[in-house]
Amino acid sequence: MNASSSLQAVLLALGLLTLSGCAVMQPPAEVLPTAQLTPSTRTTRDLTALPPPKGRVAVAVYGFRDQTGQYKASPDSSFSTSVTQGAASILVKALKDSGWFLPLERENLQNLLTERKIVRALETPQDRSAPAAAMLPQLLPASVMIEGGVIAYESNVRTGGAGARYLGVGLSSQYRVDQVTVNLRSVDIRNGQILNSVSTTKTIFSYEVHPSVFKFVAFKDLLELEGGMTRNEPAQLCVKEAIEAAVVHLVVQGVKDQVWAFREEKDWNAPVVQSYLRQSADHAAQLEAAVATSQASPATAPASTH
Repeated sequence: MNASSSLQAVLLALGLLTLSGCAVMQPPAEVLPTAQLTPSTRTTRDLTALPPPKGRVAVAVYGFRDQTGQYKASPDSSFSTSVTQGAASILVKALKDSGWFLPLERENLQNLLTERKIVRALETPQDRSAPAAAMLPQLLPASVMIEGGVIAYESNVRTGGAGARYLGVGLSSQYRVDQVTVNLRSVDIRNGQILNSVSTTKTIFSYEVHPSVFKFVAFKDLLELEGGMTRNEPAQLCVKEAIEAAVVHLVVQGVKDQVWAFREEKDWNAPVVQSYLRQSADHAAQLEAAVATSQASPATAPASTH
């Protein structure tokens, strides 16, 4: 390859990198200039596509805490947690969006009680002659309590990458997979019995693409160009999807165990219900196979101390 051809190749690579750099510097199509509603996922569509219940269940959510104790790795702040601390708000919205539950305010119950006291204190004299129940209705009691939390966050569950360089022009990529797990359980407030318990796991995918040019274009003239793009899947959206999946599984398992029921019996054959039933059946089959394998394997003899 002569000097002219080499220079043309470098200029072509330079032009491509310049165009790609301009594309990267421009806001992507999904980055909108104004605030938008939180994007929905396939799990969100499954949640809203559930058949209607025979009656909505009044539920209380006192909290949905981060039980992982995980903080973001350096160089991020040591006070920044790996997962959102607002999972309770995500859970309340998922319960309401499902159409099966009637969430009641319990996390900030004291604020609600304070406001009710203010309303009673501001009643006019003519209002005081009326029964108190007519002015301010009683709070609704819950029949089921929803408990749980974000129970695990594992970083670098799987990592990898690839790269190539030819005549000083190269491209490399890396990826990382994290994992978040949530647990959701329903509790009967009459006797404290746990009706159902569900754990769901969602992976968090991040990747990086890094093109580069390192080449002599002339004697003692070195050209070096670098670019890059990184994309991290938002952790809070992954927590949201895991919670929504847990709510769907909770509804389907509750119907299966006759804790609650569909408005019409034929809704049992709805595609979304059968899909989540198959997931539960596959999980149970995998668990049984693992137990059978562990029982069939010979016990490991204890090591001798002599």
